[in-house]
Amino acid sequence: MLRPKMPRGRTLAYLLCLALLVYVVVYMPTSYTIERPGSADEVKPMVSVAGGDPEENGTFMMTTVSVAYANLALMGLSLLDSDADIGKRDRDQDDDEYRITQQYYMNSSQSSAVAAAYTEAGIDFSVETEYAFITTVPNKDPQQKEFIAGDKILGVDDKAVSTLDDLRDILEPRKAGDTVEVELERGGKKIEQNVRLIEIDNGDGTQRTGFGVSTGEVLSVEPDNPDDEVVFTQTQVGGPSAGLMFTLEIYNQLTPGDLTRGYRIAGTGTIKADGTVGEIGGVQHKVVAAREKGAELFFVPRANYEVAKHKLEEMDSSMTLVPVDKLEDALAYIDKLPAKVQNTATGGE
Repeated sequence: MLRPKMPRGRTLAYLLCLALLVYVVVYMPTSYTIERPGSADEVKPMVSVAGGDPEENGTFMMTTVSVAYANLALMGLSLLDSDADIGKRDRDQDDDEYRITQQYYMNSSQSSAVAAAYTEAGIDFSVETEYAFITTVPNKDPQQKEFIAGDKILGVDDKAVSTLDDLRDILEPRKAGDTVEVELERGGKKIEQNVRLIEIDNGDGTQRTGFGVSTGEVLSVEPDNPDDEVVFTQTQVGGPSAGLMFTLEIYNQLTPGDLTRGYRIAGTGTIKADGTVGEIGGVQHKVVAAREKGAELFFVPRANYEVAKHKLEEMDSSMTLVPVDKLEDALAYIDKLPAKVQNTATGGE
């Protein structure tokens, strides 16, 4: 017995509804991200000191958070994953601006790590600004379309700009509404733009005149002795939170002996040139990544300690969590660890 055929109009309606459902669940953009444990990567392949001591039986590891833009399907699945968190997407930056900003934070973190390691090791060095550049152009301010993220600022009204202080000195006597000629480098080519200045709120009740964009500086830290020069390899990781672990690896290579003492040491935390360790985000994901890579010890900024401790207790992990406020805290803790003895006959410990 033949079944009656479904009317063509109804079939098309069903197909249209199915296509719409797939679009909404899988392809429709949302304002959210999914954060999960990222990686725990050895730092030594990322940094080297020209005349440094390469001895390292253990390892220092930097930890990351995996961030993905969320569709409805991923948001639903994340509710079943105890290691996943739903976050709010920053709409003030497009993908390119976010990448450039995170790379700027990484570069700044590396410069601070070098300075902190040099200071702790008693090495003479100098700090110079290589150039100032645009990090973010706010979407809500279309009048500043003359800029794009990554532009290097070379000069304003025929006056050279090498640092942000140079830029502030040039713009300080100007008024909102004035137009200035800005020389930029974009994609390796020099261009000139006429830019109308606007009034910017300093956040303390005062105002200043400026471009209305976010800016940053790329710093160069140079040792007096070329043998102490630090070189970083290119990495796809961005952000400032690897500062402490970069500093420990650089200090290890600058000084004789093996600072790791044979341990797998992971951690996180921003670093300042004076060795101060700062708070970071996503620590609950980073301790998971460290545990999965066999870390025995995890350095965490003191402000993040309670969250990290709670996550470790959930996992029933034996990894030791050490809160630190400054570089010296981490070095003092390592100094008290008994060195692991390497059994060269069997290849074990």
